[in-house]
Amino acid sequence: MPNATSTNSRANDPVTVRKKEDVPVPHPEEVALFRAAVADAKPLKESNRVHHGKPLPPPRARQRLADEQAALRESLHGTIGLQDRLEGGDEPSYLRPGMANSVLKDLRRGRWVIQDEIDLHGLNREEARHLMADFVAHALQEGIRCVRIVHGKGLGSPGKQAILRQLVRGWLMQKDEVLAYCQARPQDGGEGALIALLRSIRKPPAAY
Repeated sequence: MPNATSTNSRANDPVTVRKKEDVPVPHPEEVALFRAAVADAKPLKESNRVHHGKPLPPPRARQRLADEQAALRESLHGTIGLQDRLEGGDEPSYLRPGMANSVLKDLRRGRWVIQDEIDLHGLNREEARHLMADFVAHALQEGIRCVRIVHGKGLGSPGKQAILRQLVRGWLMQKDEVLAYCQARPQDGGEGALIALLRSIRKPPAAY
């Protein structure tokens, strides 16, 4: 059994508490070596600091901006004489010079049967241009006269501007094979589509 006197003696022993200030003091030689090592160090200049700016816009937004600028350039430098004639309101319509007004009226009234169509909605400028050019060339080769071109209403574009619609209208006016176009009727797409009438090109007789 432990001695009571011994136990009380341990309880009364002073406890050494190490203060936070009791940290090792570096040797003078170590201090000298450190100062020599950082003697040539210089603080960064303000111009060398990297400042994080605003994040870059997504690629799709930049492409839409390029499309918008392209549409503006094409509208300013388009072929002279190809005018967008608006008849019976603000709906976009076009009639090639020299064609009778009845051609456009019949097209707007739906007297021409839509024989083929293409959907350009969601494509960028270059994709839409190449695809529409191939589509028109194929339609002419097949003897197709009336086509529907879906370009969308531009609801997903910056500022809700129908950039693709402007581009499509300009491209169609630049093609001699396009006689007229007008905005589609509500049941055919309304503001999101155009109905175009193509020139009739006779096919060469089949070889026997």
